[in-house]
Amino acid sequence: MSAFPDPTLAALRAAYPEQPILLDHDLVDHPLLKLDALAALAGRIRPVDAEYNRGDVPVGLDPADTPSNGLSIADTIRSIEDCGSWMVLKFIEQDETYRGLLHDVLADVAPAVRDATGEMLKREGFIFISSPRSVTPFHFDPEHNILLQILGSKTMTIFAADDEKVVPGVEHERFHNGGHRNLPWREDLAPEGRPFALTPGKAVYVPVKAPHWVQNGPEVSISLSITWRSEWSYDEEYARRMNHILRRAGMKPRAPGRFPDNNRLKSIGYRAIAKAGRIGRIS
Repeated sequence: MSAFPDPTLAALRAAYPEQPILLDHDLVDHPLLKLDALAALAGRIRPVDAEYNRGDVPVGLDPADTPSNGLSIADTIRSIEDCGSWMVLKFIEQDETYRGLLHDVLADVAPAVRDATGEMLKREGFIFISSPRSVTPFHFDPEHNILLQILGSKTMTIFAADDEKVVPGVEHERFHNGGHRNLPWREDLAPEGRPFALTPGKAVYVPVKAPHWVQNGPEVSISLSITWRSEWSYDEEYARRMNHILRRAGMKPRAPGRFPDNNRLKSIGYRAIAKAGRIGRIS
């Protein structure tokens, strides 16, 4: 059975890769996405691949100020209804059972995206388990992403990926040089965001590097994030890295173009410099 109805895949094809869009899915009752199965998964994955902390945080959060919840992974899941926490189980494809789930779901999506950005690269999955009212701070990600709501509700507010008044170029460059995904937040940015209400059976496609933040509803929330990279997304990344080098040299580089611009020239330039081993000396 397909994870997505045919009309949803048609809508994704029309919006992809630049427009966020609300989608429908059929994974709400999947046994691997129930809380007891996820507790078992949390016990099998590497501790480094479980990120969790308190969920009563502001939209703009300095990573250094992220508050611990003082619990173990297992205790966080067992008490998720009351412990006021946010957690994510990362890289679920490392687990054989969940790898099959991820690859099956992405196989459903692949025909809708292949014509635009080619084959799916670096396919990864993440499962979010969150207490009522938890907040995921303002951030962006380098992947194409579909977030599927399984249990509870949340609102994801998404901002334009190409608006450098929201996220300046230097923040993109900082991220691609090892910086944290969290972004500086200003209250005057709030009207620029577009809220997407997610309930069980709904999903949202998030374009590469589209800034967003998430507010959970009044119940425990479970969400599955399926992600992939593309040649286009890597060219955008390498162009940002090249801009960092140019900026350090005193220039004011132009922001990489959004799709269908391919940013190939800067990407090739960066990769040539990296291959020559000169990055450490000039960046």
